[in-house]
Amino acid sequence: MLYTIKHTTTYTYHESVPLCHNLAILTPRNTPLQNCQIFEFDVSPTPDIVEEYFDFFGNKIIYFIIENEHEKLVVTTTSIVEKRPAMLTLTQLNHQSWESVRDAFSISKGDLMEEKQYLIPTEVTTPSDSIKQYAVLSFPPGRSLFDSVYDLMNRIYKDFTYTAGFTTVSTPLSEVMTERKGVCQDFAHLGIACVQAMGLAAKYVSGYLETTPIPNEQKLKGADASHAWFSVYIPEMGWVDFDPTNNKLPDEQHITIAWGRNYFDIIPLRGVIMSSNQHQLDISVEVMRMQ
Repeated sequence: MLYTIKHTTTYTYHESVPLCHNLAILTPRNTPLQNCQIFEFDVSPTPDIVEEYFDFFGNKIIYFIIENEHEKLVVTTTSIVEKRPAMLTLTQLNHQSWESVRDAFSISKGDLMEEKQYLIPTEVTTPSDSIKQYAVLSFPPGRSLFDSVYDLMNRIYKDFTYTAGFTTVSTPLSEVMTERKGVCQDFAHLGIACVQAMGLAAKYVSGYLETTPIPNEQKLKGADASHAWFSVYIPEMGWVDFDPTNNKLPDEQHITIAWGRNYFDIIPLRGVIMSSNQHQLDISVEVMRMQ
């Protein structure tokens, strides 16, 4: 299955800006289930300096500088991505209990080093007492790790209301827990906090959803913009993705851009401008199936 993706970010400044430095994390990753065949990166006005490198997590970073006066910055990416179905069956599930996985992490020495970095909560995902109490309900003694996280995903979907505009990137999880509402970023952070509260590894994943729904199916929440979900390390299965916003295991309709410990590790576009005035931000995302 092939998708064409167009992501446009427009900054309109209230005064002329003479200089800006920017970091973009917008290149789709290559994974066992995904291949980015074409990626085009366009900036207006034309940058004076463009450099590319990979960050600690293996995400591609594009760093660019504009040293000319400009009143608007437009960053457009166009990608063609091939997706393959996960084809996860019951026989492929690891029924190992969550406690045994937790214990394996605690006693491991040289192994699981890459996965263990996702055990440690960040400031954004540090679990409060209320989050710990919420998490433990999905992790009864003896339940498999997969079933536990699947139940957690289901509960977040049922207990919290997707409310666009209710939160910002700085809204703490404590407020999300109290109000029981938020957006995909909040639900991904909540899922990570719950999993890490149980001594397990979870990471934040950013990406896109197919814009046009499959015939006779409801449009997924989070389409038409950047989306987010979380991933949990399960022995023998590797990293398994969970989308609490839509209560489903991410499939061929989910396109992965980057992953890290939380949103702030993989902000799609950020930078510094030489200006003290305000600006307007507009973002549009279109993900269309080609075949």
